[in-house]
Amino acid sequence: MQYPCSWRTVLCALLRIVLCASLYSASAVAENYVLAHNTVKVDNRNKLGERLQASIEAPTEAPTETIDVHGYQVNSIGQSLSASQGYVNQVEIDSRPLLRTGEILEFVPGMVVTQHSGSGKANQYFLRGFNLDHGTDFSTAIDGMPVNMRTHGHGQGYTDLNFIIPELISSIQYRKGSYYADIGDFSSAGAAEFSVLDQYAKPEVSLTLGEYQYQRLFSAGSVKLNDTQLLVGGEQQYYAGPWQDMDEDIRKTNLLMRISKQQENESFSFTAMLYNNRWNAADQIPARAVEQGLIDQYGSLDTDLGGKSKRYSISANWQKGDWSASAYWIQSELNLFSNFTYFLDNPQRGDEFKQVDKRQIWGAEIHASEYFNWLNTPVTLTSGAQTRFDNIQQVGLYQTENKVPFNTLKEDSVDELSMGLWSQLAAELNRDFRLTLGARYDYFALQVENQSPQDSGSENDGLLSLKANLSYQFNDNLEFYLSSGEGYHSNDARGATLQQDAVDILVSSLGSELGFRWFNNENLNISAALWLLELDSELLFVGDAGNTEASRPSKRYGFEFSGYYWFAKHWNIDLELAWSKARYADVQLDEGRYIDGALPFVASTGVNYASKNGWQAAVRYRYFAPRALESYKQVKASSTQNINASLGYQWQQYALKLEVLNLLDSQDHDIEYYYASQLANEASPVEDVHYHPLEPRSIRVTASYQF
Repeated sequence: MQYPCSWRTVLCALLRIVLCASLYSASAVAENYVLAHNTVKVDNRNKLGERLQASIEAPTEAPTETIDVHGYQVNSIGQSLSASQGYVNQVEIDSRPLLRTGEILEFVPGMVVTQHSGSGKANQYFLRGFNLDHGTDFSTAIDGMPVNMRTHGHGQGYTDLNFIIPELISSIQYRKGSYYADIGDFSSAGAAEFSVLDQYAKPEVSLTLGEYQYQRLFSAGSVKLNDTQLLVGGEQQYYAGPWQDMDEDIRKTNLLMRISKQQENESFSFTAMLYNNRWNAADQIPARAVEQGLIDQYGSLDTDLGGKSKRYSISANWQKGDWSASAYWIQSELNLFSNFTYFLDNPQRGDEFKQVDKRQIWGAEIHASEYFNWLNTPVTLTSGAQTRFDNIQQVGLYQTENKVPFNTLKEDSVDELSMGLWSQLAAELNRDFRLTLGARYDYFALQVENQSPQDSGSENDGLLSLKANLSYQFNDNLEFYLSSGEGYHSNDARGATLQQDAVDILVSSLGSELGFRWFNNENLNISAALWLLELDSELLFVGDAGNTEASRPSKRYGFEFSGYYWFAKHWNIDLELAWSKARYADVQLDEGRYIDGALPFVASTGVNYASKNGWQAAVRYRYFAPRALESYKQVKASSTQNINASLGYQWQQYALKLEVLNLLDSQDHDIEYYYASQLANEASPVEDVHYHPLEPRSIRVTASYQF
């Protein structure tokens, strides 16, 4: 992408300001430390995990505010960097009925979470005109540990959330856009971070039973040992699914143990997590197979698909005053069998293939803040360092028949190291204006060992990203934001060492946003943003095919609106709308301008009721519009609508909850693609729509007991 001169000039000037401020603070910090701590009010939401947001005001003018958090009912005016960030707490998470764990990301306004295969693998995600695949341009983390997988066997940025236990999540913080210096890889569209509970209110055990043999056992509890909390929780799940020709046979186990310690000015936590899963997969099916009566829409052309997945991790987090540090270790494994084209490539033995990914990940982060006065302006300078090392013992693609490999298409071992340095300066220019400037530098080094020596080798690359945010607080209830920043995602390391059609390691983006937030301090919270995002020419490694595929420069823009209204003491309603337009930026004679799968419109709304006498209810509606399935928009996907509902009652230690998923039994499709495949009775390939249906209406009942 060729940035306009004015953009580059402004961004470079902002970087110089950040660096100058850093040098100034080093000499002035000792002299101004006491003064700064008497005049600086640190953002209350730092305690909730948004480390870079600081509200700096003199106590005589604005005393420190205590925030009572009720779901989205958070007044972050004077604290947010942009209009497109937010916070969701445990109360809101517990109130929403979910078909799959991955749908927890739909708390991000405008995000759509779908599935094209078995429930054991990562979901498909859509946001801001992106078909994010399994997470390529949206960064996800939990307690400082990354979820996105680099150089993964099934797709770059692979984001599998099945290891998360929703009841043990204390909050979700989301930040859309690329305007935040502490977020690096996979952040062009935005990021979300999950935080784990330190303690569970009361020991609990619950059993959920539902249609299609859905069974889930959950238990959690915590105990205090002197000044230390011990939290233990786990779930066991089985699900056969509604599929006619196969039993999905999901057998999922999740365990979590957390030790935490809180003191007046210091906190520490140590968390261990274990996840095991196996399943059979009902993949997407060609529309013509249903039209010809070969299968039902809940049928399968290949019943020999599925996978196994494991994820073990340990992590530690420490915070003391203005210093924070974290470290983690992750072991991950995936064995996945798929067949999307049936008999197109191999008419005799079929197109079934196996993808393997086995790795260990080590990583750490440290950051600190300094507070000082610069030219009579209160300033916060936050700087940090991050590192991550992926030791991928095996990442491979194999042709199989009846799950038995007969040909190796690609097999590699990869070492991938990244290091990031970032700094962000927040200045309260006066009572109304706040300016935040940021910069980060990322360095990647990788080593690939391929079965073909010519495709082995080492590569490295670095990237400087600049950020800027300006906010104007019109009054205590209304604030405007102007944000801009560069982001990036890494490409698959295997594509960077190819002798032919090699890809760049890092692909940059530039995003901007204009928005506002209005909160009336009682019952209404509104935010809206107009955004723009440009991407460089992207060359991505395609794990399903084992080669590289070039895409073109692109531009996206859109408008988002979020509103949350508490119209009675126990009732609230929300409305989230997102429009986007995504097009390739260049013109090619043999290609159109439309980007496959980009959603032009997404809407969701919900009504929630929670009373002190034990009753709780929720109804949620989601809609996403038709979209182009190929670059000329001659083939479009149909729209999708879905409604989920729940009703619960708690009496003393007992609770009962009823969930109805796909309340109106919609026959819409969860996801659609357009590509060529060949059935067993066909002599040549046929281009067709392939889809995965919404699961039919199902009822689940949960009984809980608190000790």
